[in-house]
Amino acid sequence: MKVIGVTEFGGPDALTVVELPEPHPGPGEARIKVAAAAVNPTDTVVRSGIRGTGDRQPPYIPGMDAAGVIDEIGEGSKWQVGDEVMAIALPFGEHQGAYVEYLIGDDASMARIPAGMDFTTAATLPMNALTATQILEKLDLQPGQTLAVTGAAGMLGNYLVQLAKHTGLVVIADAADKDRDLVASLGPGHIVPRGEDVASHIRKIVPDGVDGLADAALQRDQAAPAIHDDGAMAIVRGWDGRPGRGIALHQASVFDEYHSGNKLDRIRELAEDGVLTPRVAATLPADQAPEAHRRLEAGGVRGRIVLTF
Repeated sequence: MKVIGVTEFGGPDALTVVELPEPHPGPGEARIKVAAAAVNPTDTVVRSGIRGTGDRQPPYIPGMDAAGVIDEIGEGSKWQVGDEVMAIALPFGEHQGAYVEYLIGDDASMARIPAGMDFTTAATLPMNALTATQILEKLDLQPGQTLAVTGAAGMLGNYLVQLAKHTGLVVIADAADKDRDLVASLGPGHIVPRGEDVASHIRKIVPDGVDGLADAALQRDQAAPAIHDDGAMAIVRGWDGRPGRGIALHQASVFDEYHSGNKLDRIRELAEDGVLTPRVAATLPADQAPEAHRRLEAGGVRGRIVLTF
């Protein structure tokens, strides 16, 4: 089968087409004939070798989101051939990443795609929506409490704003001028300017500080002052610092959600109901993955670039 991976870590051009033996599912697993795989910032971390390799041997295959049709099932699988599904993949897990023609996954790593949604759009849901779900679970805020979201114009930020609003939180989202209309369409209660002064802008709305902060923009020290003493903060990358003032710091890790098929199915329902609105920035054939990574790393992409197989 064709996969897109790296044999030596590096920049976007390290991604190459590699032929590997066709895989087959084991018990409780299914095989997806991949139609689409989303391109996420995490994929660039895999490609560049920043995260390490575990005990994996090359080629190293990025990709944490896939959508397609199940074409083979293992013993005892709950899926059937022909089911249209979306799935989360683990690049350094047993079956590696989603930049592949055929993806093997545990039954619980998959859910049906939302009704009426194409594979390209569905592929943008699993990783980011599961991360947003986990962040809100960790923050454990109650309806009526305040949540600030940095990086609201990105896909993770989009889903955080929409899910938080749906659960009854008062959402304060940041936005650059060029993204203000986009962020407003997500329905936050307030929008503040994006940038180094984001905390002071948030404090103008909530003088005592917000109850929780989801820092999708990786602003950390700049954003933490927006939170009141003994509040909560969630981050999506490692951070050597601490917010202090009794603020609980939560590290999100979507890698822990590989068996969260029930959550992914709930995400499907929310997408069908219009609560979550995925956005595709561009589609490219899978062998143009280097170009996809170049565009992503250049910045300013709104929505997900999706590779098609």
